[in-house]
Amino acid sequence: MQITNTILMIRPVSFRMNEQTAVNNFFMEDLDVKNEAINKKAQKEFDDFVSVLRSKGVNVIVVQDTKEPDTPDSIFPNNWISFHANGTVGVYPMFAENRRNERRDDILNILEEKGFKIESVIDYTSAEADNLFLEGTGSILMDRVNQKAYCALSDRADEELFIEFCEDFDCFPVIFKANQSVDGKRLPIYHTNVMMALGEDFVVICLDSIDDKKERKNVLDHLKKDGKEIIAITEEQMHHFAGNMLQVLGADDKRYLVMSSAAFNSLTKEQIKTITSHCEIIHSSLDTIETCGGGSARCMMAEIFLPKA
Repeated sequence: MQITNTILMIRPVSFRMNEQTAVNNFFMEDLDVKNEAINKKAQKEFDDFVSVLRSKGVNVIVVQDTKEPDTPDSIFPNNWISFHANGTVGVYPMFAENRRNERRDDILNILEEKGFKIESVIDYTSAEADNLFLEGTGSILMDRVNQKAYCALSDRADEELFIEFCEDFDCFPVIFKANQSVDGKRLPIYHTNVMMALGEDFVVICLDSIDDKKERKNVLDHLKKDGKEIIAITEEQMHHFAGNMLQVLGADDKRYLVMSSAAFNSLTKEQIKTITSHCEIIHSSLDTIETCGGGSARCMMAEIFLPKA
């Protein structure tokens, strides 16, 4: 299956703008608000988002973050862990040192207590000692049906480490560079999943960010060969997180594409019409989380494909 009914979400207790990730996440903006107020707003957005998902029958497993250690980005668990249908768990090396504290062994215990079966853990975190990083399904977009994985290289997505991942998970690597305009320069986009969202039979993608024409053609060739309808978004729409979406299953196996309200409001009528020809749209306001965290709806959801024991 390409999509799942079950997702893990981490409810924040110390959410704020993370100074360690701001160095190469150009989606972040500083708010002139005290951190305590920012965290309260983020918690409200988080709780409302979970309610919207559950109202559609999505199985959301919420785990509360802890005050210690300091983890301002814990709300984005998909960067440090992934759960696969063969019972394997992937654990990933993180660029920001304070994000490495997000990794929690008790998450695996919680999932096992809920009846999920974990056969093995593949841990890539030793790469941090060599300053090599691969931030989970932020860096990696998996086409599980066609056994491919897409990756936009950046400071947070090392090519050799990505190829190692593809060998471990038996995926064909589709590698490219994706850039954005920052102060007149073209700089790497920090995560693949802010410029590209892969559904069962469609893809939302900012093609304008792939500057190299050969790389762009290669990505398109793979997507078209696998029967994906291409829904192209602009760089401006990408900055409203229109690329940061996730398709999920709800009640009675109904398909939904999950996004923030900012992302939804940036879409054209034609884009919405095309998406809704494939599945219904769910959206919720995540303004504080997006502004301070530089991530959106997809970043907040770690998909669980693990088998049941």
